[in-house]
Amino acid sequence: MKIAITSGKGGTGKTTVSTGLFHVLTKHLKYNVQLLDCDVEEPNCHIFIKASKTGSYPVTISIPQINTSKCTFCGRCKTICTFNAIIMLPTINFIEIVDDMCHGCGACSYVCNEKAIIECNREIGSITHYDYYTQDEFIEGRMHVGSALQTRVIRETINHAKPKGIILFDSPPGTSCPVIATVSKADYVIMVTEPTPFGLHDLRLMTETVKQLGKKHGIVINKAGLDYHPLYDYIQEENISLLGEIPFRKEYARAYSQGILLPEYDPKLRKTFHAIIKQVINGETV
Repeated sequence: MKIAITSGKGGTGKTTVSTGLFHVLTKHLKYNVQLLDCDVEEPNCHIFIKASKTGSYPVTISIPQINTSKCTFCGRCKTICTFNAIIMLPTINFIEIVDDMCHGCGACSYVCNEKAIIECNREIGSITHYDYYTQDEFIEGRMHVGSALQTRVIRETINHAKPKGIILFDSPPGTSCPVIATVSKADYVIMVTEPTPFGLHDLRLMTETVKQLGKKHGIVINKAGLDYHPLYDYIQEENISLLGEIPFRKEYARAYSQGILLPEYDPKLRKTFHAIIKQVINGETV
């Protein structure tokens, strides 16, 4: 089973839920689990999951290079480039690829009749594997600073997962393309939100996105106890499963800032994560 943990905005507790579920599933319930950190722009699951690194693999794309001695400046490559990554000035015989805008699709080299374009690999990120307990694995995708190809790194990260057991995706926040690349691979989506106007606003966007993708979904409320009733009214109106709540506590924030897993800091929260797991994995009503 593949479970994506996501949120409409950053800072709601998505990583708290992802790492907490991973820890409880592996240590306390003895499931065979993999955790994939797909928030490749700023992955931080490693802060909480103390695991040993077993290997690192580069993520590359094919960046074209143009041989100006063969180029006739016909403009076919520039016309076919959806991302406007080719600058061409025929009057002065100038043509160049803007690497940061190129997505490595290969269209330009395909349409070049003069075979003036060759492709070279460029590293845009990395995927690191970690061992956690006996058979469980934590996989982190990390994009190089300056790259804009989050979805490519996310897809490669997901491809590194083994097709067995439970796979948790710690998704990027928001509702943009990187989120879709993660959530579209899941069987179930856990949406983490907070009882604030901003939390509700972005939860609405996330809910519509998940519904359009046709994914089963439920909600976990972090920082519960802030007494914002419109959030609960919305959940009831939309008939969305409320999987669990994590109370708003200063000591929880302190533990989080120190990289401590909340189910380990407060054993009472294990019951909360157990309840989430029962509903999502076993389909039980709690």
